[in-house]
Formats: sequence, structure tokens, C-alpha cells
Amino acid sequence: MPIIGPQDTSGMERAYRAREISPVEAVEAALDAAEATQDTLNAFVFIDREGALRAAAESEMRWRAGSPLSPLDGAPVSVKDNIHVEGLPTSYGSLATTEEKRWGPDSPSVARMREAGMAIIGKTTLPDHAFKVTTESPLTGVTRNPWNPAHTPGGSSGGAAAAVGGFGGLALGTDGGGSIRVPAAWTGVVGFKPSLARVPHHPRGTFGPLSHVGPLARNVRDVARLMSIIAKPDSRDWYASGDRGDDFETPLSAQAQPMRIALSPTLGLGVEVVGSEIRTAVEAAARVFEQLGCDVRLMDPPAVREAVDLHGYMWVSFCALLSQRFGHAASELDVGLRRAAALGASLRPTEVTDLFVRRGDLGSVFWRFFEDYDLVLAPTAPCTAPAIADLDEAQPFRVLTTSWCNLVGLPAISVPCGLARNGLPIGLQIVGGPRADLAVLKAAFAYEHARGPMQSPPSVLAV
Repeated sequence: MPIIGPQDTSGMERAYRAREISPVEAVEAALDAAEATQDTLNAFVFIDREGALRAAAESEMRWRAGSPLSPLDGAPVSVKDNIHVEGLPTSYGSLATTEEKRWGPDSPSVARMREAGMAIIGKTTLPDHAFKVTTESPLTGVTRNPWNPAHTPGGSSGGAAAAVGGFGGLALGTDGGGSIRVPAAWTGVVGFKPSLARVPHHPRGTFGPLSHVGPLARNVRDVARLMSIIAKPDSRDWYASGDRGDDFETPLSAQAQPMRIALSPTLGLGVEVVGSEIRTAVEAAARVFEQLGCDVRLMDPPAVREAVDLHGYMWVSFCALLSQRFGHAASELDVGLRRAAALGASLRPTEVTDLFVRRGDLGSVFWRFFEDYDLVLAPTAPCTAPAIADLDEAQPFRVLTTSWCNLVGLPAISVPCGLARNGLPIGLQIVGGPRADLAVLKAAFAYEHARGPMQSPPSVLAV
């Protein structure tokens, strides 16, 4: 169920401008929906009614004066609880988080959203330190999928995706191996992982070399609109390239540019990894791109299996470092995170150093591939959202179809491309070459327009 009449922020902007609705009304509706769905979805760690309504009231005054700070002035947005929001605690989804780590100034993306006049409605749930692709933790319990609360929304940006899928709006998440795209796919929304550091992030934390900040929304235009705000420079992020900020929204067009596209239904990982319904949906999406005039060829990107394995080794080594930094408090970390840390601790220092050397070598392999292809079409996830009852501690180590993009910093988006027989959504992953963020967004927008509207999940608002 959408939070307000207009289905996207363009409609909300027009309604604000025409005074058909006010930012206070829109933000209050979003807050009410967030609170009403807590028992069903458990998407939020903290809901900031006072702060959000204060920001909305200030926005309303600007719209009345005809001087909004941006097209998203007064738009409600949630922030994943591993991104600092000044004045709100940051728990990282963990019982082990110390008090001094909970507080800090706005992270770069949050600072940019405040400068644009957006209203932060609260902090969304994640697994302990965002270490896995489902969202349950000893701190906050289980977060659930708006399509079927018996299923996971995915993770680690599971609360963000559950909120957007459940009642609409915008969300800010992070993606270290698929943590925006997998929950987007499993909740039927759009999730974009930009190029590494295209959106500056601070503090980056232990998983920083693989972590990306990006938006989730119900449509591609809203994702692009939020990108235009958050993808601006901030000197606190050493990884950031110093881009001066781009307009990601205006270039979007329903007419796709002629592109060379590699269709890879299994990414070379094998048919036993990717379910048949998923492959069929991805192949159907590829036919839409052919109808849009693109040159689509069946081709797997090179070395995906090696990249997935290498990402896995890097990930557990970071888990080991995280656990070590907590000292005695590490006993309070999620048991799955502790198991990952034990695996990482078995790596010798020279092996960890070699991981970074091999990462550079693999990056060169993928860079050369994208000299011949503009985009890759692939599954976002190899299956639909698992039932929560079927999850186990081995879940984080199942094969991901997303982590290779993190390893080499490629931009990638998940857009809905159908429903499986079980009634759960399927995600199409569109991956671009180095720094080709705009090309990915343009392709996703053209596909979304040609595909037409997707079914929404059943209402999860409390009666």
C-alpha cells in the first residue's frame, strides 16, 4: 500500500507544488504506516516521529514560499541502521555495539538528504553488522517479507526493502555482497548498488572495501532521483573519486539506446544453482531488450565463480577482524557471524594480502569484458525469498549471484521481472561496466517502462 496518493515522488512533488497535499500530511502518513506494520514486518529499529514531523513542517513552509530545496524536499525516507543519523543511535543490528560507537554526525548520504530537505522517518533493521543476506538478529528479532510474512525479505538491507515493499517511500541501504539488490528482488522493489564510492560513505567500517551505499524505491525514476542527491562529494570518504554530482534523472528515457548486452541466466554458475523459474524470467526480460533494439547475446561474464569465491574469502576475513575488534564483547555477536569469523581467522596474513592482489587481477578481467559489452542481464538471486523457518546458520554462505559486482566495484540494479508460482517476486539484475551508473539506470528505466506495471504485495497495514 503506498504511503500517499501519488505512486512516485514526481507525483508527490506535483502535489506539494499544487498544495493538494502537504509534506506534513505525507510524512505523517509514512510514520503511521511504519508504526502500523511493525508487528507484521518489524522493519524499523527506531521511528523518529518528532524529528520527521519537524523536518516536514520546515519543508511545508518552503513549498508555500515557492522555494523548495530540491524536488525531494519533504519526501519521507528511511535509513539503514549502519548509517549514522545525527541525534539517533546506530546499533549496526548488534547487541555488541558499544555506546561510543552508537553516536556520530550525519554520514555523507544523510547529510546530502538533509540538505535536500528530506524527512528521515527512522532507522531500518539489518542482521548483525550486515553480515548476511537475510535480516534477523539477536537485537531486533526477525524482519519479514510484505509479500508473505512467513518469508524473509532478504538482507542485509531487509528492513529498508520491507518498508518500501510494504508501504512505499524511499530508503537508503548498503550493499557489501548483494545487500541492496537481493532484498529488492525478494520484495519486488528496485534497488541500486552504485559503483564503489560513487555515493561517499563514512564511517566505512570493517567491510568498507566492499561496501556501497545506494537507494531503494518502488520505481527506477525515484532511485535515480535520490541518486542525484546522495552521489555528491564528501572528503570524509577516501575511496570516493571526487565526482561533482550528476543528474541521474533527466537522461532517463523510455527508448533504450542501442546497447550490446550479454545475457547470462546462470552467470556460468550452473543450472543447479539458479532455479528454472528464475532463468525463464531473466530470459523473458532479455526479449524485452531485444524489442527495444538492443543486441542481446548469450554470454557469461568471465571468472564469476572465481570472483564469488574470492569475495567469500574476503568477507570472512573481515568478519574475523570485526570479531577481534570487539574483544570479549564478541561473544554477543550473532552465532553465524562468529562462525564466519572463525573461518576468516584460519587465513594466514599472507593469504589475506593475496586476496587484494587477486582482486585487482580479476578487476582487469572484467574491465576487458566490458569493452565488448555494455551491460549484463542476470538473475539478482538464484531463488525467491526463502521461508524464515527454513533459514539456518549456513544461509550466508550459499552462492550469491551478486557478490562479483562488489568485488570489482561495478554498478548493478535489481528490478522486478515477474512472479514465481509461489507468488513471490523475481528480480532481474542489470550490471554495467566501470563507472557506468547512468547507463544501468537508463537501461532499467527503459525496461521498466516497456514491461509495464507490476503487481503490488497484499496490504500489510494493521486493520
